[in-house]
Amino acid sequence: MTKLRVGLLFGGRSGEHEVSISSARAIARALNVQENAHKYEILSFYIQKNGCWLGGELAQQILETGIPQLETQNLNPWRLPDQVTEVDVWIPILHGPNGEDGTIQGLLTLMQVPFVGSGVLGSAVGMDKIAMKMAFEQAGLPQVKYKALTRAEVWSNPCVFPKLCDEIESALHYPCFVKPANLGSSVGIAKVRSRSELEAALDNAATYDRRIIVEAGVVAREVECAVLGNDQTKASIVGEITFHSDFYDYETKYTVGKADLLIPAPIPDGVSRQIQDMALQAFAAVDAAGLARVDFFFVEATGEVLINEINTFPGFTATSMYPQLWAYSGIPFAELVDRLIQLALERYSGHESK
Repeated sequence: MTKLRVGLLFGGRSGEHEVSISSARAIARALNVQENAHKYEILSFYIQKNGCWLGGELAQQILETGIPQLETQNLNPWRLPDQVTEVDVWIPILHGPNGEDGTIQGLLTLMQVPFVGSGVLGSAVGMDKIAMKMAFEQAGLPQVKYKALTRAEVWSNPCVFPKLCDEIESALHYPCFVKPANLGSSVGIAKVRSRSELEAALDNAATYDRRIIVEAGVVAREVECAVLGNDQTKASIVGEITFHSDFYDYETKYTVGKADLLIPAPIPDGVSRQIQDMALQAFAAVDAAGLARVDFFFVEATGEVLINEINTFPGFTATSMYPQLWAYSGIPFAELVDRLIQLALERYSGHESK
């Protein structure tokens, strides 16, 4: 039987470059297990931080060692490796801007080759926290109060900036969270408790993105649910994240031992079912496909469930919640990767199996 050639695309230009490599290594191991090895052949493609693509032995070496490649100056970022024409299906294991925001999905769509995950629209809406929240609002999903603003407003006339901070304080109060709209893995996020911290956080967020969002803080438990499918979707059991840091920042998220994943989450069955239903609604609201992890706040004091965000290509590292949620739901890692590839093929052909 001819093996399906799977293009593993990893690295990328975002601040989540190293996370992408870790995710790619885990997926590669899943493709090499016995039940998948007879079906799939891996073709590795590594995008350097300067945007240049590497294929063949160089990309495979990075995949095997997990060590990022120093940028090669003489490569043309517009030239793709010849091996791209040999790929039957892509897995774009890229997190953050230029990978999870619809840009690479647009390129792969133009290649007319199936790929795992959401298309251009689902990826773009799922990546931009402001557009995402607007989609959730339209779908009737409850969420925390927020205010959207731009870099131009933050870096505007010094007489205008204090008024902007006044509006945020009045609408959201402290503590609140300042976030770049288009970054993932908690990059550039700050929890602020005072005017001076708010001003510094807004200035810092503006260095990452021209769109910024400020969200009201809430005393709640952080729970997550994984979604799998295209039009016929399934929700995993619900998991909870507990941690000792002030909030779930980048270091906590990707350092072993910094956070604990409780699967299943120790919450009432009715709340779990509500979260699963809301996860499927959120998936449809942004037009996601293939996979997503949806994050929620469970306000135990009132029983409220508030949607936080959707991640259309969640991490697949050793500490990542998405594959662990499905493992506890009865789909082990290797089978999960196989299913994602099949979903990509079905979506491309227009014939999804239920």
